[in-house]
Amino acid sequence: MKRLMIKVAGRVLSLVALAALATPVHGEEDFPLVGTYTENQACKTDGSDPGASRVKITPRDIDSVFGLCTILSKKREGATFVVHVECKGPGGSQMLGDVIFTPREDKTIDFSDQDQTYKAVLHRCPD
Repeated sequence: MKRLMIKVAGRVLSLVALAALATPVHGEEDFPLVGTYTENQACKTDGSDPGASRVKITPRDIDSVFGLCTILSKKREGATFVVHVECKGPGGSQMLGDVIFTPREDKTIDFSDQDQTYKAVLHRCPD
């Protein structure tokens, strides 16, 4: 009888562990950077910003002058978000890489690529 109870308890614990792994962590789908931004200049409330400076971030994509990037994964490291993307640039070229977003106290976001070859400050536009 004791062996049967141990086997049953082991199976129950295995099922509980599998269920815990399959359940998304609360807030995993939340991505607080979703919105429309301008690069390196404050967003004008009248919508007269040059289109080239606009960056639109959704939970799945980042659309900017560099092209449309599909978000493959997001990882939060403290206040910083490391986002792994696949980008389709002008002429159909494709790239894989990481981009880094770090929110600042002044409500802007520092943006850079993984190699720090491109840096910008993103200013949120009103919805």
